[in-house]
Amino acid sequence: MGWLTSEELKWDAQGRLLTHSASTYQIPAISDAPEDFRVSLLARGPNAEVIYGSKAVGEPPLMLAISVREALRDAVAAFGPPGGEVRLASPATGEAISGAIRVRLAAGA
Repeated sequence: MGWLTSEELKWDAQGRLLTHSASTYQIPAISDAPEDFRVSLLARGPNAEVIYGSKAVGEPPLMLAISVREALRDAVAAFGPPGGEVRLASPATGEAISGAIRVRLAAGA
């Protein structure tokens, strides 16, 4: 989740990376999750085409982080007129989300 919402890369004037470790950028904490967070899993989702019915291992589950960003983009789309392009930077930081909402609202004015 943090990869696409808070792990923003920033460099100084000399081109040195300023956000190079967990101490230099905001890492999502449990307090960032909604208080009421309900998840349901598919009860019977067999996949007979793979070993032991596995769904994915390694990098594919990491790509699920994109669903977080796209959920945020859908939320931004609720502002302003229906339809149209919704531009949202990655990572979708609070500043990026706020800016995208301002653009949507301005389009509806």
